[in-house]
Amino acid sequence: MPQNPADILFSPATRAIQERFGSRDTIARLETRGYRKSHLLEDVVSLIRTRDSFYLGTASRDGRPYIQHRGGPPGFIRVLDQQTQAWPEFKGNRQHITAGNLSENNQPFIFLMDYSLPPRIKRWGRAEVVEDCNTLIPDIRTRPYYARTERAIRFTVEAWDENCRQYIPSLSAETELINESKNSKARIAESEAEIAKLRRLTKQ
Repeated sequence: MPQNPADILFSPATRAIQERFGSRDTIARLETRGYRKSHLLEDVVSLIRTRDSFYLGTASRDGRPYIQHRGGPPGFIRVLDQQTQAWPEFKGNRQHITAGNLSENNQPFIFLMDYSLPPRIKRWGRAEVVEDCNTLIPDIRTRPYYARTERAIRFTVEAWDENCRQYIPSLSAETELINESKNSKARIAESEAEIAKLRRLTKQ
């Protein structure tokens, strides 16, 4: 059942603080819009399919939060349908905190960033660890990547929303900068060759 992100975000304590600092009326108007987002829009799906990293938040049964970075080759997050995604869990430091937290609290949070463009997507849902990742992502072994896959995680979106862009730095990936540098050098070389050609013509 799709949920209004406000129902997840704004606990009674949070609403009380909003009231105290004078923002409650404004926030309440947003809540009355009643937007319920679980199915991902096509532009969000496209963003997911091009990501090479994201931030994953889980919590223990006692509510102790833990945030981890998840990275892989572009497209390592697989969109199974408009409400379900999956990704491989690569071998890490063997602490297995995410798997442990999900075994007793299956409600993670995902923060999806694109530092070079405006979209920043936050998602809430349910997740489960799938030990036989080949059944979930059949081609996982055929895609070249240096890390070994240990398991996979299936994530079902219950609500999502765009994040405020304020104070988030605009960054470019190293590969983008390298490609841009190569293109700039190529254009400079072409310009220098054209200048040299014109100089030769003027001397004739």
